[in-house]
Amino acid sequence: MKEVVSQDELYRNFIISLCKYLLSLRRSKKKFVVLFSDSLLCFISVFIAFSLRVGALDFSIEPPLIFSLVAIPLYIFTFFINGIYSTIFRFAGSRTIFQLAKAVVLCAVPLVAVFMLWGVDGVPRTIAMIQPMVFFGLAASSRVVGRYILMEFTAASKGGAKIDRVLIYGAGKSGRQLALSLRHDARFTTIAFVDDDERLDRQQLDGVTIYHSSRLAEVIATQEISAVLLALPRIPRKRRREIMDELLKLQVHVQTLPSLDELVDGKISINDLREIQIEDLLGRDIVTPNSLLMGRTIVGKTVLVSGAGGSIGSELCRQIVGNGVRQLILFDISEYALYQIERELSIIRCKQGLDQIEVIPVLGSVTDRARLEFVFGRWRPETVYHAAAYKHVPLVEANPVEGIRNNIFGTEEIVRAADQASVSDFILVSTDKAVRPTNIMGATKRAAEQVVQAYANRNNGARFSIVRFGNVLGSSGSVVPLFRRQIQAGGPITLTHRDVTRYFMTIPEAAQLVIQAGGLARGGEVFVLDMGKSVRIADLARAMVDLSGLTVRDDDDPDGDIEIVEIGLRSGEKLYEELLIGNAPEPTRHKRIMMAHENFLPWDKMQALLQQLHKSRRRDEALALLKQIVPEFEHQRDDLKEAQAS
Repeated sequence: MKEVVSQDELYRNFIISLCKYLLSLRRSKKKFVVLFSDSLLCFISVFIAFSLRVGALDFSIEPPLIFSLVAIPLYIFTFFINGIYSTIFRFAGSRTIFQLAKAVVLCAVPLVAVFMLWGVDGVPRTIAMIQPMVFFGLAASSRVVGRYILMEFTAASKGGAKIDRVLIYGAGKSGRQLALSLRHDARFTTIAFVDDDERLDRQQLDGVTIYHSSRLAEVIATQEISAVLLALPRIPRKRRREIMDELLKLQVHVQTLPSLDELVDGKISINDLREIQIEDLLGRDIVTPNSLLMGRTIVGKTVLVSGAGGSIGSELCRQIVGNGVRQLILFDISEYALYQIERELSIIRCKQGLDQIEVIPVLGSVTDRARLEFVFGRWRPETVYHAAAYKHVPLVEANPVEGIRNNIFGTEEIVRAADQASVSDFILVSTDKAVRPTNIMGATKRAAEQVVQAYANRNNGARFSIVRFGNVLGSSGSVVPLFRRQIQAGGPITLTHRDVTRYFMTIPEAAQLVIQAGGLARGGEVFVLDMGKSVRIADLARAMVDLSGLTVRDDDDPDGDIEIVEIGLRSGEKLYEELLIGNAPEPTRHKRIMMAHENFLPWDKMQALLQQLHKSRRRDEALALLKQIVPEFEHQRDDLKEAQAS
């Protein structure tokens, strides 16, 4: 039985086919279609103008033809000169109409001069005033209708393509600009605005209703909202987190605009939208950096960053370049990482007009004494940020001797080179895993801290200090990128233990605080960063699934998208980390930097143990010596065998 197609459906299919054909034409052919359309509309507008002028449709055809022969070439020429035919119909908006109006006014001037002031037999003088107004109305309407047909009608009918019903959170300038940008994207239709300002409730913004934020859940449910776009680049992180916590409960896809600092040009478009990141939930409001502390170890100086291509090292480099450094030495063993950060800093210098800053990429290992002596002798750095270390717990567990060599001896060698070169400031970047360590990586970092403390105790003029903090979001060793990859692969998310908690901080905040802690140093301090509240990793994994617009598969929701699987604690891993060995840390001038007082081995004893450790190549012997350096080290033994590399 044949399906009966209605006349309306036939008409609709014809329009869709015509639109598809027009959109498939080459640009030159599209211009010709618009040119022909304008010529036809100009011709029609002349007859409309004559009928309006004489008050009847019965008039001689010769005068309109004379006027048309002058007007059509004039309009086409002027439109070409003013770039009217360079405009894309699909994105026609107020600026397009304004540009069209200017071109029509320019054409009206010679028409008035010829037909009104000079006069042509048979052509009423006022036609020169009436016709441009009529033609502008027709031409503007053609562009508006063309935009609607080519975008809205075609997109809505394209094989049942899904159009997101969007709610914009934020009815300020950013929200308005975002809504304007959405008009040009057929994938979205703006249904409502939501704003925290009670005065805007039930007001209209460009024909779209604004609701107070207390009605958010109601609006999403009743208006069948499929996506929420956060246009709130200026609000504090605390309020942003509150909004996102509420949205996570509503099972709706959420995207956001970056912060105001990231929106450099101040213009907002749909291209600026990004998916919600876990950093938006966990990150804190960054305390405005103290410019004196930021600059004390950097401004006008030569600064060396070891591990410059790593997560923390690269961010330190970005911050240093923006704070008045004279020379920046990028020291890293990885060729690719060094290349990446050197290229990125070149772009930053170019954009910010910082060509006077010299950036020097240097390949080398912190365990290579000869290389370090050459680098320190050649460029004479005044400040050193030592961020080079092996930080991946299971890998260091599997390769303990190599972990000891890099983390302890590497620190010893760069401290010795810095001391011989008479640097002013040396800052070791450490980790919370150094506190009462249960794994080899943490123990090696605590030993590295003691090397720096012992050197500082020798009172030789240089300020040696340590900055200790927990996990940073998005670093190479963080669970966040691992969870992201697992979610993208469809799961499962592998969780070591449901009760594991960790401290988290964004990389930019950590780098800023490291630099400011260095500015506070007088020598020998162990600075501890305020990491805020610890976070359950299980809650973190669940939040990341929710942010992806997916659901967790568990007993409550057996049809969920992503399963979270508990695989057991890794070797040497603790349920929770600590930042202090002792108690009662002292406050400093910075509200998020504390100072700890912790014991360390005197240099003579430390040096003797390090010499024995240098000679040791066997796992058990090396760990026994490490235990003497770090007595609080309680190693959770495992059956991993030392890799061949050790």
